[in-house]
Amino acid sequence: MLRALYSSAAGMQSQQLNLDVIANNLANVNTTGFKKSKIEFQDLLYQTTRQPGSDQGNSNQLPTGLQVGHGSRPVATSRVFTTGELSQTGERLDVAIQGDGFFEVQMPDGTRAYTRDGAFKTDSTGRIVTSDGLVVQGGFQAVPQGTTAISIAPSGDVTYTTASGNTSFKVQLIRFTNPSGLEAIGRNLYRETLSSGTPELGTPGENGYGELAQGYLELSNVKVVEEMVNMIQAQRAYEVNSKAVQAADEMMQQSNNLRR
Repeated sequence: MLRALYSSAAGMQSQQLNLDVIANNLANVNTTGFKKSKIEFQDLLYQTTRQPGSDQGNSNQLPTGLQVGHGSRPVATSRVFTTGELSQTGERLDVAIQGDGFFEVQMPDGTRAYTRDGAFKTDSTGRIVTSDGLVVQGGFQAVPQGTTAISIAPSGDVTYTTASGNTSFKVQLIRFTNPSGLEAIGRNLYRETLSSGTPELGTPGENGYGELAQGYLELSNVKVVEEMVNMIQAQRAYEVNSKAVQAADEMMQQSNNLRR
């Protein structure tokens, strides 16, 4: 019965963290380029009273064993990098990635981070920056003064139109072997880790890289109805574990009352 108490308590703690992940997904349902997380569980150690296949004498073996587990634990929160729906904004510096890839930005300390949020702006010098003022890398050039039009093709070809003529260049995207291994650092940014692999530079629309869509933003890939269902499942799992705690407590109470 004590084992039942601790196993149920472990299950309740797991479901609490599950609810935290679901709540974070729902909180970011309107966050541009956000990728939802899913939690993964493992069962804990087992107490083995009878080993399956053990010899029982006279060439007899146990077909099954006797094992009792000790609950569950969360082991990972994995990012789901499916492409979200695109929302048309009409802004000339709003860029969405249709498919695989990230934009590269430079952090204040000189390191690089990666994002799917393409809500870009220009700073006072014309550089392309994020909403936090981080300079976008990957071949983006500063917008000259007097630019009347900006064209960004799906293939990454960018053209600035000014009174003196056109300026054209090509931008590139970054991708990773294991994007789920990226470290989320907030502000719609991810950081490279040993698990994610090294960044691979490529041209939009080629070799599996996604295409660019000017005037669009990628919405969060969180589906509210799906998260609500997951929340109900987590709530019911927490509830049934609490019932197991209550049942074990009542059985212990009955055992204590046997002396009376």
